[in-house]
Amino acid sequence: MRLGVLDVGSNTVHFLVVDAHPGAAPVPAYSHKIELRLAELLDADGAISDEGVEQLVEMVASSMRVAEDKGVEEVLPFATSAVREAANGEEVLKRVQRETEVGLRVLSGGDEARLTFLAARRWYGWSAGRLLLLDIGGGSLEIACGLDEQPDSAVSLPLGAGRLTAAWLPGDPPDPEDVRRLRRHVRAEIARTVAEVSRLGTPDRVVGTSKTFKQLARITGAAREADGPYLPRKLTRGSLAAWMPRLAAMTTQQRALLPGVSPGRARQLLAGALVADGAMDLFGVDSLDICPWALREGLILRRLDQMEAEH
Repeated sequence: MRLGVLDVGSNTVHFLVVDAHPGAAPVPAYSHKIELRLAELLDADGAISDEGVEQLVEMVASSMRVAEDKGVEEVLPFATSAVREAANGEEVLKRVQRETEVGLRVLSGGDEARLTFLAARRWYGWSAGRLLLLDIGGGSLEIACGLDEQPDSAVSLPLGAGRLTAAWLPGDPPDPEDVRRLRRHVRAEIARTVAEVSRLGTPDRVVGTSKTFKQLARITGAAREADGPYLPRKLTRGSLAAWMPRLAAMTTQQRALLPGVSPGRARQLLAGALVADGAMDLFGVDSLDICPWALREGLILRRLDQMEAEH
């Protein structure tokens, strides 16, 4: 069947059309997206701005038109931390429902971690052993670890690249003292979770998902996304650490010229790198694999599992 996944994320609003059925990998058929960066469109009270809400409503409406044009049978609409934590989140959801007839399901941070973990587990299979998953979004960092399809530990921290950039790094390039302050903050937040994850045992494979990890891997030498999803890609802490001073000294415009870095995410790249570096260091990770599947695929796989159980 043809499914549509409407992902209202902190960076991007993405409507992905996939051909999927139980027992098979979902195959992307069409992509419709906009870099709205809701995590950065907050006013002084922590509410999504009127401009941001209007753009969101317009994007949801256009996604429903795409769904009709592409023959989508079912749409899975969801929102993550930007809407979940916005001061006017409830009002935003009601307006989207009223103007588009789409009811966005707001995922908790734990939901995000568990669904992304499911996607990584299905991608790598049981032979991967104990998985440690790290996912850096625009609004939050998800950490999950376990042996099964459901992680034994699933944690969400307010350490998204967009959120941190807006709150901590106003300069372009950022002030070195601001970078140091953010580095301390990131590591203090992550350190609170280390004991919970470490008690589960040493992971057999560490996986990074999300655009931030993909871009960091690309600038440190990994293959292009255009080369296909089956080509192995890694990010090593040594190569990332070597890039940190360079990223901190660059302007947004200079980062946008790096291989694999989109102009819309260039400003966030340093904050994302600080989170990745802190997580890899504190969890003792020398190298991680870049997983092409993440939250959207996890949601699709969960829905396919439900459909199979219903029959």
